[in-house]
Amino acid sequence: MKITQQQVRKSTFEETLTSARETMVLSEILKLALDSFRASKTRFALTALGMVIGTASVILVVTIGLTGRHYILQQLQKIETNSIEVEYVGAGATAAERDRYNDYLTIEDEKAVNTQVAGIMASSPVLEMHSPISFGGGVVKDTLVLGVSPQYRNIRNLLVPNGRFFDDTDATAHLKCAVVTEEFAKQRFGSSAQAVGQTFEISGLPFTIIGVFRQSVTDFGMSEIADQTILIPYSVARYFTGTARVKQIYFSMRSMDEVPDAANEIIRIIKSRHRPNSVYKAQTLKTLLTTAATIADYLTAVLVLVAAVTLAVGGVGIMNIMLANVRSRVREIGIRKALGATRREIRLQFLAEAVIISLTGGVVGILIGLAVPLSIRFFTNYELPISGASVLIALAAATVVGVVFGTAPATRAAQLDPVDALKYE
Repeated sequence: MKITQQQVRKSTFEETLTSARETMVLSEILKLALDSFRASKTRFALTALGMVIGTASVILVVTIGLTGRHYILQQLQKIETNSIEVEYVGAGATAAERDRYNDYLTIEDEKAVNTQVAGIMASSPVLEMHSPISFGGGVVKDTLVLGVSPQYRNIRNLLVPNGRFFDDTDATAHLKCAVVTEEFAKQRFGSSAQAVGQTFEISGLPFTIIGVFRQSVTDFGMSEIADQTILIPYSVARYFTGTARVKQIYFSMRSMDEVPDAANEIIRIIKSRHRPNSVYKAQTLKTLLTTAATIADYLTAVLVLVAAVTLAVGGVGIMNIMLANVRSRVREIGIRKALGATRREIRLQFLAEAVIISLTGGVVGILIGLAVPLSIRFFTNYELPISGASVLIALAAATVVGVVFGTAPATRAAQLDPVDALKYE
């Protein structure tokens, strides 16, 4: 069947008329929704309050989670995330075999690695001794003494609040100097300041305390440094043992990205210098950092889900208020239907009201949620992270809540019989 030009024009006109009618209906629906809100401002504000609290909670929870994540990673990075700790594990299946065939690390291993591995910024051996320390007056105490290089301070990020750390000149000259922990200084000499310049003896040799140190972040006893530890130059400590063996060796890389490959290469070089059955282990903090970041992300996700419960509660509040709204406006609905309003138009009217309530509460909640971290940024020195994704999530959630919880009241309103509605008292 051939379609005439007149039929095409008629069809196009009808489509244009339908489109114009739908556009007019939509604008009328929004106007009716706004008029309804103006007539009951208090109800509108109380209904939107749940969404305000919910969306603000989402943004604040994400901000708190990101702040915690940033703080945790910042604290871990103070332990020196670019470092690689290498130590001798042992050789042989039994304790006797391990004692007999021990193959400890040596200072020559450190030199070989520094020569062959690119990207190493600093390194230090760690020679551990438990020696009786004489403080004069017959006071003798067994204390942990570590022989390290001057670079050990930078590798372990040690802070020296009083005095100074020994340097390359001290190590080369084999000066009998030492730095001690703050706990050691307070217990033995009363304070950190009073400890500087004091002397003690190791195996009859006098040492002078030139500085007091502390770790930049608590490692919960996971390192070789104890509460009461004395650090002396490795060049001096090795004369007490009479051997070049060391407990462990630290290497510091230029960046954390180089750590995994460098650790494998360091182990390969060290193994090539020792017996085949000797076992050496390299420890890094990259895995710890990755794990900590993952845990922080999971915790943030859980907190966001908890905050989402508030959004759900707000949605239930919207649904209840809208259902009550439908009951109180039955005659209005009947009159609109009698004047020709369709079920679709009635449904859109009440659904639009629910979405507008939800979105208005969401926008206000977002502004409140952003105001808190921005105020802290402005009035303090703390730089709280703000996630743009959390704003989008909160806004989307508010829209979804309005649609989901507004559907039931809108459907009930649309299904009302116009005759019964007009008779409703």
